[in-house]
Amino acid sequence: MIGPPCLEQRNSRIVLSMAIIAVAGRKGGVGKSTIAGNLVAEFVSMGRSVMALDADPQHSLATWAEQGDGVLSRCVERVTDTRTLRAGARAAEKHVDLVVIDTPPGSPDTTYQAAMAADLMLLPCGPSPLDLFALKEALSLSLKARAERRSKKPRMRFVPSRVLLSSNLSRGLASSLKDMGKKVLPAIGQRVVVAESVASGLTVSEYAPESPAHEEFRKLAKAVQKLL
Repeated sequence: MIGPPCLEQRNSRIVLSMAIIAVAGRKGGVGKSTIAGNLVAEFVSMGRSVMALDADPQHSLATWAEQGDGVLSRCVERVTDTRTLRAGARAAEKHVDLVVIDTPPGSPDTTYQAAMAADLMLLPCGPSPLDLFALKEALSLSLKARAERRSKKPRMRFVPSRVLLSSNLSRGLASSLKDMGKKVLPAIGQRVVVAESVASGLTVSEYAPESPAHEEFRKLAKAVQKLL
């Protein structure tokens, strides 16, 4: 069942092509849900109609949305049967400008289904070497889906996530990602305000609009928009 999309400022909406964006990774704790939810809010602020599909069995994104009365409370839907994810994303795309899919870690079948539907795969990666190992698996699934589709889609971009500028590993993350052969989008830092916004049921743009964290998500959303 397709519910009402998130939509604000419809009269000033930028007219762009419809697209499906999947946020994916094979390891937990790299900020997939955080990135997905905050991108939804940024796109809505740009005047886009957006629907978020929470395909993680833990439904972290949907639980976050239910904690408050913010943007996410109006546009997140739980996906209870991931076998229907591809069809559900395509159906949702008929009603909104953008569909954002939040995928679970440790579920290659769901990641593959998302990649089969997506126009763009965002692959977050933390600074740990273990994060980089898992990223290679997510990239491999995305490439497999592209080959199956016999298409240039999904496009793939890396997102440095939970970055600490004081850490040597964090400072070298962007370089390590570039060495893997895909372009790297603006990084998202590890900041307390991000966790606080989730606890309040709001996105960073709603909870702390003047914060450095919001500026990071705004830059990421603008970079993604240029790819659509």
